Amino acid sequence: MPEKRIYNFNPGPAALPLPVLEEIQKELLNYRGSGMSVMEISHRSSWFENILNDAIERTQRLLGLDERFHVLFIQGGASLQFAMIPMNFLPEGKSADYVNTGTWSTKAIKEAEIQNKPHHVIASSEDRDFAYIPENIQFNKDAAFVHITSNNTIKGTQWHKFPDTGSVPIISDMSSDIFSRQLDINKFAMIYGGAQKNIGPSGICMAIIRDDMFKLIPEGLPSMLDYNTFLKKKSLYNTPPTFSIYTVQLVLKWIEETVGGLAAMEQRNQEKANILYDYIDSSDFYKGTADKESRSLMNITFRLPNEDLEKKFIGEAADSGLGGLKGHRSVGGCRASVYNAMSIEGVKALVEFMKKFEKANK
Repeated sequence: MPEKRIYNFNPGPAALPLPVLEEIQKELLNYRGSGMSVMEISHRSSWFENILNDAIERTQRLLGLDERFHVLFIQGGASLQFAMIPMNFLPEGKSADYVNTGTWSTKAIKEAEIQNKPHHVIASSEDRDFAYIPENIQFNKDAAFVHITSNNTIKGTQWHKFPDTGSVPIISDMSSDIFSRQLDINKFAMIYGGAQKNIGPSGICMAIIRDDMFKLIPEGLPSMLDYNTFLKKKSLYNTPPTFSIYTVQLVLKWIEETVGGLAAMEQRNQEKANILYDYIDSSDFYKGTADKESRSLMNITFRLPNEDLEKKFIGEAADSGLGGLKGHRSVGGCRASVYNAMSIEGVKALVEFMKKFEKANK
């Protein structure tokens, strides 16, 4: 067993900021004088109401949300949103546009197919194993919405400039880069993301939805699959994952008060990515898998000369306190997920290990 905390490069559930973990530890047995753990207090109590309200208010400040946007907390992760989005926002007689940039985009498209909802895959990077973000996309002017995945955890690509869709609403799965950079929220009708990569533990998904989208929702949907339910009941229609929301609140507090907001967060994330990419580019031993102009700042994917060396690399890295570097099982290779909570020191430690491993195994 490690004697101290490792540098955790897991893709999700991912690393949480140490100050957040320490605050949770401090409050775990007796939350704010309640005499109960935060996991024991009622979701109808003033204690939890304050947690929920603070999480929403910090989200509004960090993203610059105005009164048009509503912050909802929904169970089921981003995967449930794949089904709920066409169910709620794709009215009869309309079609939706999807851009396919990898596994999670493919899963979102599949959920529209399962419901027999009209849709078009208007662009895809599948022709080169999803190594890039498509450009010069021709969007349908009468589409109900355009769905994209802002960051692709498995393939290591990211939208650095969001597309101009005219008046067509953009909906984006931002599970792996939400709150990692500054964002012009006015470009979007909805953004959503599972918390377990950048803003908290698993168990909760944050969905931010613009007012006008709620008017599209048909009557007769099951209550728990209707966004209006979460809007009207302020995410408290049923018992939510209170501990997950509490942790999200603390992470947002850390981003806002300790890091200094999204501009500072983006600068920090760019610095981390540059350190690792610069070394990979300087080496003839490691090779990045994504096109340079499409590279993710969150998930840095790379290969070694052969699979045996990759297996050795992952094992020795773990022994050196660098965990979670195995690539997704569907693609193999290596992946360093450098989400918000990963420190610059952690990335530098990884690069130093990579240099030593290259020297010893060339």
